[in-house]
Amino acid sequence: MTIPADIQKRAETWLNSPFDPDTQNQVRLLMQKPQELIDAFFCDLSFGTGGMRGLMGVGTNRLNIYTIQRATQGLANYLNQQKKRGKVVIGFDSRHHSKEFAEEAAKVLAASQIQVFLINELRPTPYISFACRFMQADAAIMITASHNPAPYNGYKVYWSDGGQVVSPNDTGIMQEVEKITQPSQIHLSNLSNPIIQQIGNSLDQPYLQAIAPLQIFSEQDHQTGKDLKITYTSLHGTGSTIVPQALIKWGFDQIYLVKQQCQPDGSFPTVTFPNPEYKETFTMGLKHMLDTKSDLLIVTDPDADRIGISILHHNKPILLDGNQVAAICADYLFEVLSLENKMPDRAAIVTTIVSTQLLKSIAKRYKIAYREVLTGFKYIGELIHKWDQSQESYHFLFGAEESYGYLIGTHARDKDAIVMSCFIAEIALYAKRQNQTLQDRLEKIYQTHGLFQEKQFSIDFAPGKEGMEKIEKMMQHLRQNPLKAIAGIDVLYIEDYQKRIRFILESKKEEALELPYSNVLVFGLKDQSRLIIRPSGTEPKIKIYLSTHIDSYSSLEQGIDQCQAHLNTLLTSFKQFIV
Repeated sequence: MTIPADIQKRAETWLNSPFDPDTQNQVRLLMQKPQELIDAFFCDLSFGTGGMRGLMGVGTNRLNIYTIQRATQGLANYLNQQKKRGKVVIGFDSRHHSKEFAEEAAKVLAASQIQVFLINELRPTPYISFACRFMQADAAIMITASHNPAPYNGYKVYWSDGGQVVSPNDTGIMQEVEKITQPSQIHLSNLSNPIIQQIGNSLDQPYLQAIAPLQIFSEQDHQTGKDLKITYTSLHGTGSTIVPQALIKWGFDQIYLVKQQCQPDGSFPTVTFPNPEYKETFTMGLKHMLDTKSDLLIVTDPDADRIGISILHHNKPILLDGNQVAAICADYLFEVLSLENKMPDRAAIVTTIVSTQLLKSIAKRYKIAYREVLTGFKYIGELIHKWDQSQESYHFLFGAEESYGYLIGTHARDKDAIVMSCFIAEIALYAKRQNQTLQDRLEKIYQTHGLFQEKQFSIDFAPGKEGMEKIEKMMQHLRQNPLKAIAGIDVLYIEDYQKRIRFILESKKEEALELPYSNVLVFGLKDQSRLIIRPSGTEPKIKIYLSTHIDSYSSLEQGIDQCQAHLNTLLTSFKQFIV
């Protein structure tokens, strides 16, 4: 294989100072492996739905101290251009090199005369979002790859409102990053610089105090919280630093830790994927749950922004998916606020276009404003910020996405598995006081709104240039050859968020879409089923989301089987088209 000249030239620049000898040696080894060299150097990492994220290693398309330095210098230059106060919070998770990357970012910011609040102990991503707001910082950096496999790491940037950076600031930062073409443009201080303030765990209590008012039945929970047994695992991540504290603060002190998994470890030795979306991730937690006869199993991903749960229902463990948990949380929140006469005016729920439509039905029942945004919790945070700035604003109550991310309150502007651990425990205890489980509450929701079922499928590609090109080709194929039917069911409309149009097939009319540009296709079928396709913003894969809805069924089991069979038929038909 011949290495393109531009990639060869780019790689050769890494064979000299300031790149350290070990890095130079690794590049020389890659030059003997053309495809690996191409994948490592063919482009620069860019901000996606989850920030800058990629495999760790040498190269411009990898996470390493040099790409961290470059990104941070771009951020520093942009902040100074904007004439901000010059304050940035930095946090990191348990992944390999996370602390090192955080310290490199701190040294770059300090060299640009930007004050740094370095949280030098492991803390979750939502904690950093909160810290950004609490410290009145201009921005925050979180070193994390969230739920990605162990070889990955990432770099999330938050703005002064505590939300992940969005337009125009994300574009502005990247433009500054792109201007940095020489190592000489990057400036470094040292960790002993007094402008870098290391703050340890000093924000734990302010965070816990900030979420305390979100507890609806504080008195009852503290009186009877001991009646709810909880098993908790942090999947070798950051959650163990504060989730147990938060639960105890809310009155839930019967906590059984999966101790082996509560030890931070960037290799994630007990799981294949540290991601609650995978059933296999629950294996060790479920064993502990059954051994302790816990009512509730809580699983948080390594940076504790996502939460998965299992419940004990008739002495059998049941896993609830992200859409089901979102529905349970929304229904409980709206129900009890209504009963307690605590529902605020112009209350609103925000979710994403790929999440369950059941949330829309629940919102309608309680006369709650319902809004959809593009995939990525940063868009939910962006809407919260817009409402904060508007005189005719909505009151944000709840945000949810199907990928196990939720938020109540506005103390943070990202999904928060810490506060949601407490909130879900409150719902479970509320149900237990009524001799129910969360499964019972879910079944009641289905009885009221009909049965909503969803299914996800991912097509994986090799990381690097070849994989990216295949993803682009597949999406292009879908646009050039639009489906008119799937599994014999007519397509009523196609939404193309890259073109921002909805095309009605029967009338051949086009309607404008309000949401921003995004590489997403939606196929709406005659039977109200939906199929959504989008490339992942954090991994080399295309994600397919399927959903369907039936109003009547003879039994829950029969209804679920009917829906899932239909979704499988749709998926099989669609896969024949794209493969």
